[in-house]
Amino acid sequence: MSKRAYNFNAGPAALPLTVLERAQAEFVDFRESGMSIMEMSHRGAIYESVHNEAQERLLSLLGNPQGYKVLFIQGGASTQFAMIPMNFVSEGQVGSYVMTGSWAEKAFKEAKLVGGAHAAASSEDKKFLAIPELSSIKAADNAAYLHITSNETIEGTQYAEYPDSGSIPLIADMSSDILSRSFDVNQFGLIYAGAQKNLGPSGVTVVIVKEELIAKSPSNIPTILRYDTHLKNNSLYNTPPSFSVYMVNEVLKWIEEQGGLAGIEAKNRDKAALLYNHIDGSGGFYRGVAEAGSRSIMNVTFRMQSEELEKQFVKAAEQEGFVGLKGHRSVGGLRASIYNAVPHESIKALSDFMKHFQQTQG
Repeated sequence: MSKRAYNFNAGPAALPLTVLERAQAEFVDFRESGMSIMEMSHRGAIYESVHNEAQERLLSLLGNPQGYKVLFIQGGASTQFAMIPMNFVSEGQVGSYVMTGSWAEKAFKEAKLVGGAHAAASSEDKKFLAIPELSSIKAADNAAYLHITSNETIEGTQYAEYPDSGSIPLIADMSSDILSRSFDVNQFGLIYAGAQKNLGPSGVTVVIVKEELIAKSPSNIPTILRYDTHLKNNSLYNTPPSFSVYMVNEVLKWIEEQGGLAGIEAKNRDKAALLYNHIDGSGGFYRGVAEAGSRSIMNVTFRMQSEELEKQFVKAAEQEGFVGLKGHRSVGGLRASIYNAVPHESIKALSDFMKHFQQTQG
């Protein structure tokens, strides 16, 4: 195998090499069945055992919270933007949203189309480069839920702590930082995450939800968009993305091997510190974008002295095997997505490259 790229893509993103190698080894003949897992029936015992194992393993990593279920749903987090208000916002209610950036805005706009939406707080006045003060977050009196985006991949911000929503269910889009650190699931009514950043390949969205919230969904919405449909059918109402679910299970095994959430968090904070310390210590050659107290440990966003210099940086980096360092097209700049599976060695290599680039261009 030729040298693997230094993969800093924002999603689909890096997967653990050991997981890819395990999947490769059993790709053609899964558990001596004579078939790939992609070829077998989702109603069969072999696939269902993997499906159930992935659900159980995820809850185990989260401390086995009581009363929670794991659902596997298709359509990405974007489908959840619509499913959430469709299932939870009744007549006379709204969904309250904390506006922290591009993904929070998309969820908010979708909720406005489906039912009612209310902005509980916003950091737009800071160009979404900071998370609002928790004390400023005020859900509407008629809020069905309070929705947050735990990590904004484009702006590079992340909640250091989560708001206390009281009796109102707290719902979180954790697509880009789920399982990157320890947290108390019991704070949340529902968590959702597209798998393609920290959980596995694209194709499946994980929903972790209090069973009591979704025991009965409104009967006037399409069957496939009702949470109770997926709950009653163990996420097997229609054909699941079986290979993606299998890969999620393998990634969860890998996280266990890293010491669970405590182990993976320590590694992630160490990686982020290495990169931020280099940016902050560059004498202004590199400049962090997000405010210090809101910086993401998953998506490190930074700028240079000019767009032309940033283009030179990306081009030179690509020649050295670095992939995905160009910032999102909507904001420009530079971004290193350093999800769970991005090894420390890749961060060290990037830091060394940044130092060399500064020495030659500064």
